[in-house]
Amino acid sequence: MDPEAVETVGRVPHGGVDDPTVLDFSANTNPERPPGVVGVYDAALSVARRYPSDYCEFRTAAAETVGCEPRSVIPTPGGLAAIRLALSVTVRPGDRVLIPAPSFGEYAREVRLQGGDPRFLHHDELLDADPVDYAAVVVCTPNNPTGEAADPDRLRSFAARCRETDTTLLVDEAFLDFTSLSSMAGEPGVVVARSLTKMYGLPGLRVGFAAATGDLRERLDTARMAWSLGTPAAAVGAHCLEQTEFVEQTRERVERERERMRAALSRQFDVYPSDAPYLLFDVGRREVSDVVDAARAEGIAVRDATTFRGLDSHVRVAVKRERENDRLLDALADV
Repeated sequence: MDPEAVETVGRVPHGGVDDPTVLDFSANTNPERPPGVVGVYDAALSVARRYPSDYCEFRTAAAETVGCEPRSVIPTPGGLAAIRLALSVTVRPGDRVLIPAPSFGEYAREVRLQGGDPRFLHHDELLDADPVDYAAVVVCTPNNPTGEAADPDRLRSFAARCRETDTTLLVDEAFLDFTSLSSMAGEPGVVVARSLTKMYGLPGLRVGFAAATGDLRERLDTARMAWSLGTPAAAVGAHCLEQTEFVEQTRERVERERERMRAALSRQFDVYPSDAPYLLFDVGRREVSDVVDAARAEGIAVRDATTFRGLDSHVRVAVKRERENDRLLDALADV
């Protein structure tokens, strides 16, 4: 990390509210979590007097989830930690990094903290770019906040072009669990960042991982912090990654409710297509603050998406359970 950059780089706004009485549609986390989590956590806490081991169970479960070798998995305290780790071993001060826009604001911040120079390109155009002048390129699939997943064939073709120019491709798959698409884990020259926050509804536990092969894998493993996951987090993470039925049920619910919400919201707003557990919509001539305030008056928080680069009249909402989604739709019906 570049010490001079730390003095100039600010924080990035995010969704999420602390008030438990507010129905939170501003953060895209599963309102449900897999069965058995509490018991696994309690059992792991009882052995937390010892330092964590080599995370064998977690690595194995993660590898089976994304389709790579367990050795390729680098445990991290959340997906953002995997992103920072990947950029820390690939970006030097002055390096240019291509990142999508609009997209997750932490990409640019993390590049700047390494002393790098973030260059923005519309997320729809990024896979057609020439990576030759960049130390790294970031792809978010499905993209946050727009919701579209990258075409797998185009993404793999782009990864091949990145290898030709010795450009690291960082693929953020935080929301890929909500689709049936295959992970890029195990692809040479690619670092995959994964989060257990979204699918498994555990944002406060901080569990994630990076996946890479070859020299990239060795650099990530060397640079990662010792004991990068606590024992309870690793145990719960391994347990969650094995809950394939829970994942399938969540996908079905999200797909069903997302399309229902999209149809309802489209009567008033211009709603983006989405493969993710959230919807982005343009409020048109309305004030974004009016939409946000109307929802808040009904005890609901939505995401003011004008904080994303290039969006000036947009709101993002999560996809939750049917009864919760009905409350949101009712709150926005007369805006």
